[in-house]
Amino acid sequence: MKTVLVVDDAPNIVELLRLYLEQAGYATIAAADGPAAIELHRRHRPDLVILDVMLPGLDGFEVCRAIRRDADTPILMLTARTDDVDAIVGLELGADDYVTKPFNPRALVARVKAILRRSDGSVRAGRPIEVGALRIEPRRRAVTMDGRPVELRAREFDLLAALAREPGVVLSREVLLEDVWGTDFPGETRTVDVHVSELRRKLGPAGPPIEAVRGVGYRLVPPPGSVPHPADAEPGPNEPQPADPGPDGPVGA
Repeated sequence: MKTVLVVDDAPNIVELLRLYLEQAGYATIAAADGPAAIELHRRHRPDLVILDVMLPGLDGFEVCRAIRRDADTPILMLTARTDDVDAIVGLELGADDYVTKPFNPRALVARVKAILRRSDGSVRAGRPIEVGALRIEPRRRAVTMDGRPVELRAREFDLLAALAREPGVVLSREVLLEDVWGTDFPGETRTVDVHVSELRRKLGPAGPPIEAVRGVGYRLVPPPGSVPHPADAEPGPNEPQPADPGPDGPVGA
């Protein structure tokens, strides 16, 4: 049984997450402040941490930084801010994903499952994918531009690989959520935008453009005349139907 450390100073959020996580088959431990979170992580070595940004003692960013100095434990951050500032800072510090408050608890559990599934090493294998000067090696999880390595976080790598497998094809945010995050809850599509922004920054002006198609999603634009070489070419993913969140209301409002 995998263990999830829930870090939030709101007891109602902690108990609700504990209920949903345990129903999904996870053991849970909880901390209400930053120092306690670091100590529990050190003692128990959980498989994943759900980490609120606003915490007493040490904020979530400091806790994330401390955990990253010690381990590669997947971290899912919670933020009450509606802009992308907290998300970008958290991702730069090493968080694997983020969810904004209020959130649907079923959507969050689906995100937890997806992160853990990928952290277990379930990565699509195949020969390298080449789009212009961009080279992606799925087996090594390595990316280079003109032979120079590009350092990407796990989710950024998965997103870039998904776009590069079908260069020029528009993939909706919902399709990318399903393919990369393993969930199709449409309310969480902003996380795709944040990760695309980070990919653009890291690939730089020499990288193939990641073009936004208004109201739809994104596509990786190959250089004119280039012939992409997808290692594990597959048919384009079918558009998933949004999952019914059921009676669960948003949490953390």
